Amino acid sequence: MQPQTVPPRDGQKPPLRFGIVLLPNFTLTAFSGFVDLLRLAGDDGDMSRPVRCSWTIIGETLVPIRASCGIQVTPWATYEEAGTFDYLVVVGGLLHSGPSASDATLRFIRENAARPTTLVGICTGAFSLARAGVMDGYRICVSWFHYWDFVERFPSIPESSLIADRLFVMDRRRITCSGGRASIDVAAAILLRHFDASIVQKAQRILIVDEAQKGNAPQPYPAGLAPTTHPQVRRAILIMEQHVGHPLPLADIAHRVNLSVRQLERLFAAETGKSPHAYGRQLRVRMAAWMLTSSDRSVTEIAASCGFSDASHLGREFRKEYGETPHAYRVARSQGLTPDVSVE
Repeated sequence: MQPQTVPPRDGQKPPLRFGIVLLPNFTLTAFSGFVDLLRLAGDDGDMSRPVRCSWTIIGETLVPIRASCGIQVTPWATYEEAGTFDYLVVVGGLLHSGPSASDATLRFIRENAARPTTLVGICTGAFSLARAGVMDGYRICVSWFHYWDFVERFPSIPESSLIADRLFVMDRRRITCSGGRASIDVAAAILLRHFDASIVQKAQRILIVDEAQKGNAPQPYPAGLAPTTHPQVRRAILIMEQHVGHPLPLADIAHRVNLSVRQLERLFAAETGKSPHAYGRQLRVRMAAWMLTSSDRSVTEIAASCGFSDASHLGREFRKEYGETPHAYRVARSQGLTPDVSVE
C-alpha cells in the first residue's frame, strides 16, 4: 500500500519524487536498501511518512512482480497513471532467467529520459537503460560479475564507458550502481544533493550503516584477494580482471586509479608482495586454469581468452605456476586425481 501523501508544511518544498520500476526477478536487497533509506530520510522521528521525499512503485500493469528470491511486490500505479518524477529508478536482478524489461518499460524509460528526470539503474537495471538507448555518452557502472555480459550484449557501447571497479557512478542525469548493499550508498548520495547531511546520516544510523561509501569506493574484492588490501590496489585488480583477454599497459591502469606508475608499483609490492606485472600474469594463469576445468574450450582458445600470444606461451607460464602442462592439469582434475590449486 502506498504511503499516504503528506501536504508540505508552510515554507517546505514539495517532496522529492521517486518512481521505482522493478524488473522481473529483481534483487530484493537492492530494492529494499534503496527505498528504506528514502523512507528513513523522508520524515522526522519514526513516522516514515513521505514528507521530504515520496516514492511510487510503478509497472506496466498492477500484476505483482516477482523478486529473484520469490517475494512478490505489487505496483501502486501503471505507467499511464504514474505522472512525473525527479528520479526514475530501475531495479534489475537476474540476467539469465527469461525476459527482463518489456517494450512498454523501455518506452517509459525513454519518455522519462526526454524529461528533466534523472535515470537511476540499480544492479542490472543499467542493462535496461542501455537497451532503451538512453546511455549514449554516459559512463555506466556495472558489477564486475556482469561486466562481460554487458560487453557481449552491447558491443556498440565502448568499453571505456564501462566502470566495473566502483560502487556507483553519477554522470549528470544518469546514475548507475553495481547493486546489493551499494544501493544504500547511491540513495544516500542522491539525497545529499537535496537535503542536509544530518538527515541522511540519521537514516544511515537507523539502518546500522556506517558513513556512506563514495562512488569511487571499490566494489568487493575478488576471490583470493585479502579484504584488507588497499582500495586502489583492489580497483587495479578488478580492472585487470575486466581486461584479462587484452591486458592494459600499467600506465593505463595507474591512470584509472589516479596513481602514478611508481605509486601503484609500491602499493602492489606492499599489499600483495608482487609487482603489478607478476600479479597480472598470475591472475591470467589462474583464469586459464579455471577455464580448463569448467569448459571444453581448446588450450589455444583459452590462451587467446586469457591474454597469451598462443598455446605455447600459456604452456610456459602455466608450468611455472602449476608444475605441469595445461593438458595434464585438465586431465588430472577431470579424473579427480589431484585437488584444484588456488592461487592467492
